[in-house]
Amino acid sequence: MTKSKLNLDTNKIAKARELSKQISAPVQEYIEKNTTVAIERTTLRMMGADGVDSNGVPIPNKVVDQIGDNLCYGATKYYINALLKKGLSPEELNIEIGNGLDITKLDFVDFSFIEDKAQELVEIFASKVKANVAFREEKVHKYKEKENSPLLYLIVATGNIYEDVKQAQAAAKQGADIIAVIRTTGQSLLDFVPYGPTTEGFGGTYATQENFKIMRKALDETGDEIGKYIRLVNYCSGLCMPEIAVMGALERLDMMLNDSMYGILFRDINMYRTFVDQKFSRMINSFAGIVINSGEDNYLTTSDAVEKAYTVTASQFINERFAYESGLPAKLMGLGHAFEMNPDIKNGFLLEMAQAQMASEIFPEAPLKYMPPTKYMTGDIFKGLAMNTLFNFIAKSTNQGILLLGMLTEAIHTPFMQDRFLGVANAKYVLNNIADFSDDIEYKKDGIMQTRAKVVLDETIEFLEEINKTNLFNAIEGKMFAEVSRPKNGGKGLEGVAEKAEDYYNPFYTYLENELNIVKGN
Repeated sequence: MTKSKLNLDTNKIAKARELSKQISAPVQEYIEKNTTVAIERTTLRMMGADGVDSNGVPIPNKVVDQIGDNLCYGATKYYINALLKKGLSPEELNIEIGNGLDITKLDFVDFSFIEDKAQELVEIFASKVKANVAFREEKVHKYKEKENSPLLYLIVATGNIYEDVKQAQAAAKQGADIIAVIRTTGQSLLDFVPYGPTTEGFGGTYATQENFKIMRKALDETGDEIGKYIRLVNYCSGLCMPEIAVMGALERLDMMLNDSMYGILFRDINMYRTFVDQKFSRMINSFAGIVINSGEDNYLTTSDAVEKAYTVTASQFINERFAYESGLPAKLMGLGHAFEMNPDIKNGFLLEMAQAQMASEIFPEAPLKYMPPTKYMTGDIFKGLAMNTLFNFIAKSTNQGILLLGMLTEAIHTPFMQDRFLGVANAKYVLNNIADFSDDIEYKKDGIMQTRAKVVLDETIEFLEEINKTNLFNAIEGKMFAEVSRPKNGGKGLEGVAEKAEDYYNPFYTYLENELNIVKGN
């Protein structure tokens, strides 16, 4: 770790990490004891379960519905048993299930045969994902990706995947390093994943495996044309976190929105369901070399960015801990924060810079994702341009890893192509002009920025101590995050959680734990 510009107390940072570990411990105990319908559907997808029946119901959902109360034993043995009993491939079995076959009615073969077949399917899945990781690494190396600069992140959100492709390719040619396909409003609340390409969405485009495939192909073509590997982003938050994560792994997505608490706080998804699902989804992300983006920026849409800055830092510590518990290394933790203070605050720029520098120093290996001003953006595009310029300045001068570019008309509509072009031009201008600013500047001892950072770190520790006393479940119910209260047994999806039976079987989960060297309770 480089010398702190903010003169942060390393003992306090260590204390915050220890508190986060203590906070996560009882949650981890719960996670280990339970599975969910989403985890079992994910495991089915890993084995090759895919497609829909004549009513559009996904095959993984049909199988999990058939298993019903026996979900506690895991879906793996039912699906593999059907493969063996019927002598079919996964593709052929999917058609049979779609036509009405109830695989839970079949007599079981000897379990040793199921284990042998499971090992074969695990290896097939693993080889596909490892090939994707190798391909990405080869392309990044080939194009000698830029270092020591934030990657420029732009969004597309037309609702039509084919229109998204046009916008994404244009953005890549304009200078984007990362393309994020915004997901249609409300998809996080669907307890199934839509199938096939989609052309209608509100505020975004459905996350489906076919849509991932279409966009990945388009960005690869454009990347080869311009000589750069273009990263693709989508969302695996919501009721289908691990399912969408595995689709991303299979289609070589590079980043995924994956926060341990976002779905609870901002989508009213049950906390128990979310915590169990997020671990498996992050295990998959880690195995596939996918950078996660956490959602601390959302806190500042409901809370004041000055008064509640400590909640962002505390959440970053907690997200980091849950990520480590999932086998996710720091280099894949795109922990989030945002430039969201009221622009009328005196010295607001210095407060923002202190917050960003603090995140950079506390999480030096993480490719931090910095979000642009949105809360106070208006139709005044001139002021908006000034705000985005200040945001870009802080991003570069504090060594952020992922820079989500601000748009002049962010608060009015889905950005036009020219909005993106101006966003890229602004960023390139600033990044070039202050290329070595970070190495050349020192912070005044006990000045505004050092003082601010110390105050926020102290408040973060106090906040984490409060959470640890009450436990995380009660803290969320008690409105301690984002000023939002979510009841422990409320929200969506709790009925999809099942306590594991003694002989629960999930060889894919076990394989990932071993590959990622996950040591429980470590």
